Order: sequence, then structure tokens, then C-alpha cells
Amino acid sequence: MREKVKNFWQIIAAAILFLTSFLGMAGARKIVGFADWYGMRIYPLLAGSIGRICSIFSVSVAEFGLYLLITGIAAYGIRHRRSPGIFLKNGVFLVSVLTFLYVINCGINYSRTPLSHTMDLEARDSSEEELYRLCEFLTGQVTGASETAGDRITSTKALTFKEAWRLGHDGVKAMEKLGRSYPALGGYYPNPKPVQISWILSIQQLSGIYSPFTVEANFNRNMTPYNIPHTVCHELSHLKGFMREDEANFAGYLACVESDSPEFQYSGYLMGWIYATNALYRENPESYFELYNRLPQTVLEDLNANSVFWDQYEGKVAETATKVNDTYLKLHQQKDGVKSYGRVVDLMLAYYRFSL
Repeated sequence: MREKVKNFWQIIAAAILFLTSFLGMAGARKIVGFADWYGMRIYPLLAGSIGRICSIFSVSVAEFGLYLLITGIAAYGIRHRRSPGIFLKNGVFLVSVLTFLYVINCGINYSRTPLSHTMDLEARDSSEEELYRLCEFLTGQVTGASETAGDRITSTKALTFKEAWRLGHDGVKAMEKLGRSYPALGGYYPNPKPVQISWILSIQQLSGIYSPFTVEANFNRNMTPYNIPHTVCHELSHLKGFMREDEANFAGYLACVESDSPEFQYSGYLMGWIYATNALYRENPESYFELYNRLPQTVLEDLNANSVFWDQYEGKVAETATKVNDTYLKLHQQKDGVKSYGRVVDLMLAYYRFSL
């Protein structure tokens, strides 16, 4: 009898969690202003609470939680292999909990007013000349930043866990400074955490990932070091409820270039250079190579090391992961899918429109 009562309430709890998740997503998409209200009033309380709890641990709770979850499911499945009903019932309840956490810490925020609007930036079509001027500006900034960044960030060797952790801590300082200029990005930030077994991210061609289940910014510590500062700031912007990839890239760029850290400045300007010159290459390859040839040798070595690093993980897993990510982004109203990562150039052009 007691077991039947337990099963009944477990089913009710799962149904409530699924229903609440559905209503939250529907409300965010259909009710004008709901997502913004939620993102400014409710989400910061949840993110601050969960983020502070998970910050107690120096390692990624999301990463080790995943390992424990996989191990636990396998062990539970073996133990109840002759009782598939029990396994299925508990599996449904687990999915309902994860779905609920995803919706309240991530899903609703996809319908928020874009960050660019809070910054009063108007992203519009720009001329090739405007794009060239942006790329030329960034070429000069990258060249100057490479001279002051230091060997650690311009090295082509993977960072140690301690070095990566330090960059994560510095990323919080960079985002806090940016938040003083843009209040929507202000407030508490938990420390970003390097993934211990970063190979898991590498084979998926991922530089970082935001975990809505633990409100953590996680990043790949094995990639070429110059990627890390920008990735850290990118993922931290997701923790502020701004989920669009193009805007997270732009927030990461601004946080880096306005940081007091030469390492972050170099990372921001180089990532910005890559985004902008990729767009220029599609319009005018000759202009692209003209600017590429102006870069100092240290920067060229970094770019080459980055290509070599990611090329080794090309394959079916990476291809599948890209398709899954593309579908995921399109489901969340980012019609360009993975191409939305490139729209950061429009925001950079809007930001520098009257200064270049």
C-alpha cells in the first residue's frame, strides 16, 4: 500500500513539473513582457542561489554530476532489469526534474528582449567599406595586444588546471567591470570552471558550455589558450539570462577588450578579428589576405595552433554535435542556427559605427 501511495505522488509530481515547464515556455513565447519580467525578477534569485551553492566546489558540479548520473542509471538499470516498469517510472520522474530546471534556468530566457536593445545598439546591414574599416581597426588592436599579453596566453600549449582556473576567476572580474557600464550584465557571477576531462567538449567541437542544471559556466581547458578568456566571458553572459549566441559572443568580446587584463584584451581582439575577417573573406578575399599578412608571427602561430587543435577532432561525433546544436538553436527562435554565432559582426559594427 505504501509503495502504491509513493508511486501515485511521484506520478503527480512529474506531471506538475512537466505542466509547469510547458506553461513557463508557452508564457515566455506568447505573453508579452513575461520573459523580461521573469529574467529580471525571478531568474536572478534562482541563479544566485544555485550558483552560490555550486561555487562551493572547485570542480564542475555539472561535469561530475553527469558522470554520476550515467553511472547511476546504468547501475539502476542492471538492478531493475527484470522490472522495466520501475525503471521507466523513475526515468520519467528524473526527466521531469531536469526539464523543469532547464526551463527555469534557461528556456524562458530565450524569449527575453535581446541584449543589444538594452545597449541601444542597432544592428543593420553595413557596407563592405565599413566592414573593412572594422577589420583594419581590429588588426591594429590585435597586433598591439599581442605585445603585452604575455607568454601564457600566446602559448600554443594547453593550460594547466590551475592556470585555467585563474583565467576563469579573472573572467568574473571582467564581467563585473562590464556590468558597471551595462546594468543588465551586473550582479553576482559564480566562478567559471574548467572541465577536467575536456576531451568530451573537444570531440563535440565545443569551447564551453553553460549548465542550466547547476548554473555553471564550464569551459574547455585543452584548447588553444587565447580562446579561453573570451569563452569564459561568453558563458558568463549566459548566466545573466542572455542566451542568444551572437549576443553572448559580443558581450564576451566587450568584457575582454574593456578588461584591465592584457591577456583578456588579446583574447577579445583576436576573437573579434576572427569573426570580422571571416565575414570580410566572404565579401573580398583579397582584402582579407592583405590584413592577415599584417599580423605578427606570434598571432599567426596562435591561429595555426587553433586550426590544428580543432582539426584533430573532425569526424562523425563533431558533425552530429553540430547538427544537434543547430537544431537546438533553431528550436529556440535563433533562425540562423549555428550561423547565429557569426551575427556578432553586426553588433560590433553597430558598436563602432561612429568611432571608426
